[in-house]
Amino acid sequence: MANVADLKTKTDDELSIELNNLKREQFNLRFQAATNQLEKPSRVKEVRRSIAQIKTLQTARAHSAQEEVAGRNSSAAK
Repeated sequence: MANVADLKTKTDDELSIELNNLKREQFNLRFQAATNQLEKPSRVKEVRRSIAQIKTLQTARAHSAQEEVAGRNSSAAK
């Protein structure tokens, strides 16, 4: 499971790639669980939380970028 500090140092593209990899792994884990072949059930929880952490970080970055643009627009209008 990725550390939040490690995720914060990654670029947006790296986060997107990591998110896609985790979603693919989550898909595979669901199939393993459905066929009773899941070796490590705790991995499902880890993957789900990692996905949530990445999405939260992406949302926070998007909001800060929007605020930055809005700040520039309001100061340019003066």
